[in-house]
Amino acid sequence: MCFFRYPENHKSINETLIMANLNVSSKKIINLLGNQDMQEKYFIIPEYQRPYRWDTEKCAVLWSDIVDFRQSSTGKNEEYFLGTIVVCPNEKGNLEVIDGQQRLTSLLLLLRAFYRVLEQTESTPDTAAKITTLKSKIAPCIWDVDVLTAEITDRTAIRLHTQVATETDNEILHEILANGEISEECRSNYAVNYLYFLKQCQEYARTNPMDWYHLCLTILNDCILLPIESDSLNSALTIFSTLNDRGLPLSDADIFKARLYKMAQQKDKFVEQWKELVALAEGASISVDDLFRYYTHVLRAKEKITDKEIGLRRFYTDNRNKQLENENLFNHLIELAGFWQDINNSKTNQDVETSNFVNDEAAKWLQCLNVYPNEFWKYAASVFFIANKGAQSFKDDFAALLKQLTAFLYAKFLVAPTVTAIKDDIYKLCVAIYHGEKNALSYVMPAPIHYEQNTGRITKGLLMINAYLFDEKQKLLPTKTEIEHIFPKKWQETNYNGWSIIDAEQYLEQLGNKIVFEKRLNIQAGNGYFGKKKEQYQKSDIVEVRELAGENANDWLPSDIQKRQQQIVDRLKQFFDNCFEAASIPKKN
Repeated sequence: MCFFRYPENHKSINETLIMANLNVSSKKIINLLGNQDMQEKYFIIPEYQRPYRWDTEKCAVLWSDIVDFRQSSTGKNEEYFLGTIVVCPNEKGNLEVIDGQQRLTSLLLLLRAFYRVLEQTESTPDTAAKITTLKSKIAPCIWDVDVLTAEITDRTAIRLHTQVATETDNEILHEILANGEISEECRSNYAVNYLYFLKQCQEYARTNPMDWYHLCLTILNDCILLPIESDSLNSALTIFSTLNDRGLPLSDADIFKARLYKMAQQKDKFVEQWKELVALAEGASISVDDLFRYYTHVLRAKEKITDKEIGLRRFYTDNRNKQLENENLFNHLIELAGFWQDINNSKTNQDVETSNFVNDEAAKWLQCLNVYPNEFWKYAASVFFIANKGAQSFKDDFAALLKQLTAFLYAKFLVAPTVTAIKDDIYKLCVAIYHGEKNALSYVMPAPIHYEQNTGRITKGLLMINAYLFDEKQKLLPTKTEIEHIFPKKWQETNYNGWSIIDAEQYLEQLGNKIVFEKRLNIQAGNGYFGKKKEQYQKSDIVEVRELAGENANDWLPSDIQKRQQQIVDRLKQFFDNCFEAASIPKKN
């Protein structure tokens, strides 16, 4: 979070907004929050927003920036720009906060801390008027007040309300703003930050009694926010994404969460289910957006849709949230999250032993697919899980699918290294999987294939496939491997018999000169000559690497690379041909 003096960044933001055809003007805090037009109107943090996540470190930055500005100000109409807030009016005329809710919430907590200190300050003939005046200025920024007397009419009529769906301590914020009191034992971010601001205000009032009142006025009159009001949610989100390249834009899942929350009959149950979904996604090292995207392909497959995808948000919210109203949606998302948590944590032979969905064979192909340049294979895997999750033969059938996917995706990439080349095939495969159709995935490899070309992004995957083909009994490859150049990338011509610069340029990057190797051992092997590196090769858990260590020669020559290159190509070709001949998808039980 960065705060900066008013006009430095303000001009560029205004230019952006002018280009967007929006008329906006900066506002002082007192005018934004305490304006008479805002009486009986409120800022609403809607359900789809993220919970309040500011910590005391961010609050300390805000506090120190304001204090520094106050103490360095010359008093010549200087202003301090705190940032933008993007809002959108709802059907009741209140303003939903699309961006800036963290900052706005923190400012309200700060103002409430100031007001609390004023309430606690002993009134004297010298201070009575100042206290009364400042309270009358701060009060309408927090509550509704009487337009004639400026007295607070209802302390529960708070200027800011949060409706964040999964926020369990919304009431804590409302209690703080209403009463100014909270237990020091409360660990809510609202409570911790409010108590921080309260302590800072009390300390400043004690050590700078003459400047204390001016600091209050500085916040109200000299601190500037730029409110941007849009007439629609989509426009507001677009503006937010355009302006805020440092923040995190609302995800599709945030929007879905809000709409699902509104539709939920049992709100508390939904909150717990959503937390479970988020926890499972985090455990799987994926986002909730990813889960919705995977499930999109389940729904498309069910309806036999194979044409171009549409945006995730549009897919789920078109036709009055048709897809979000699917009665199986939440249960399937929870199950899918559990599936991917299992898959993404099956990285070692020990993990596989306890997996519900992965056997030794499947784990090998998952390793190869996880280094493939895109995630389209995950769509097919997700559809397979939903369609076959109850099958007794799930693990074996899943392994067969992953093997087919590995062969198809890598073979196709060698010929056409683009996402476009495989999209339609994956869409059709998803439909075939869901409906239990056979022979959905096959490919006729053109000849010849030049393995020297188009392999850069899939080199590691091809080498991993080759390692498993080299020895069928090869255990799951270690989790941390690298591409080892058998003839090293850094070399000196005088130290390598039979090599020249021309040879190095021709053979260095060929598959025949590369092998997957444990990262730790690879570091130890360094750029030594072949005879020396064999000492590390012998320690490897990868059969092919140990076989390489058994070579009698101490030099690795161009002829050795040519020979090994042909062996790898032959293995891969045989693998591809065998997979395509046997291409079939197990039927759904």
